Amino acid sequence: MTRPDAVPLDGPRFQTEPARLYREMRRDHGAVVPVLLDGGVPAWLVLGYRELHQVTGDPVLFSRDSDLWNQWENIPADWPLLPMIGRRQPSILYTVGDRHRQRAAMISDALEAVDPFELRRHAERFADELIDALCTVGEADLVAQYAMLLPVRVLAWLYGFSDEEGPGLVTALNDMIDGRERALAGQSHLALSMAQLTADRRKEPAGDAVSRMLADDSGFSDEEITQDLMVMMAAGHQPTADWIGNSLRLMLTDDRFAASLFGGRRSVAEAMNEVLWEDTPTQNVAGRWAARDTHLGGRRVRAGDLLLLGLQGANSDPQVRTDASALTGGNNAHFSFGHGEHRCPFPAQEIAELIARTGIEVVLDRLPDIDLAVPAESLTRRPSPWLRGLTGLPVRFTPVPVL
Repeated sequence: MTRPDAVPLDGPRFQTEPARLYREMRRDHGAVVPVLLDGGVPAWLVLGYRELHQVTGDPVLFSRDSDLWNQWENIPADWPLLPMIGRRQPSILYTVGDRHRQRAAMISDALEAVDPFELRRHAERFADELIDALCTVGEADLVAQYAMLLPVRVLAWLYGFSDEEGPGLVTALNDMIDGRERALAGQSHLALSMAQLTADRRKEPAGDAVSRMLADDSGFSDEEITQDLMVMMAAGHQPTADWIGNSLRLMLTDDRFAASLFGGRRSVAEAMNEVLWEDTPTQNVAGRWAARDTHLGGRRVRAGDLLLLGLQGANSDPQVRTDASALTGGNNAHFSFGHGEHRCPFPAQEIAELIARTGIEVVLDRLPDIDLAVPAESLTRRPSPWLRGLTGLPVRFTPVPVL
């Protein structure tokens, strides 16, 4: 049953002022907030740090099995959030129990085998190519011309795609993740690309992550591998692109990180960590489903209810962030990579951090006098409650020659 006080999850304030919105939601509703998804579909948004820790740490009571959802009869076939909240998708996202642990190990092993020095070399190469395309002009949009192109270029190499396939994958991923009218078309393009790559590597293995996954002896089908590749690409590209963009914005607008722009590299890592706490790319995640009636944060949660993971809300929970103005330093106890057995695999976190940090450092090395080309307050975000990233980051700099 829909609650009369439920908060629509598609309002403009998720784009313009999410921090204030989460504070107001916590004030008015507590740690677990009734919300409405597209089409008036009810769910719970978990904003409390302790409550989110409880949900993500108990995979039996709060399951990843989307078949449990009590709203499927109300979901139309063209619902734009289906790419994010799918039913009977044979991917790691919706696998539970021992099979999930086997699958997570397969993916972790495939990613852990990536040579970090080779990965950084390719990340630098792609970053330099992108900077070469804009460095002689003296102005650029570092989101559209750089951040949105770099992670997928690196991941495409890591998985075994050709460089030429990167732009189409970027467009498809963005369409799918934004959850608007082109979401299903984006999902279809991504699925076809992954299926073709899997079929090619099944016939002719190579030294890439896909070939290592196919060589695993756990007995996963090509369809399951394809689905996992889609999850890995979506989870690896867009949040990393937004991590780069949000970190560069912070360095260009916050005096605490001014040293980053003039050769100081320690503050790059500090700015990146600050973003994971205060401006995390992955704001909210769908989700978990209650396996039985229970209570959470003073709310009565029914069996089959959908719980959305409010990562940014939990990161800013005043119960654990008593001094929200203080720099987070080396504190990594944020939820930005999730928690529990369905968290982002550790090798994937390391790959994302290496791509993002390399991308930022190449910008600072190649464009030493970079500055914002517009007032900071005019920067806008994509209209999504799920991922928080800039629509653009216009900058100016002294033109420099290509490498």
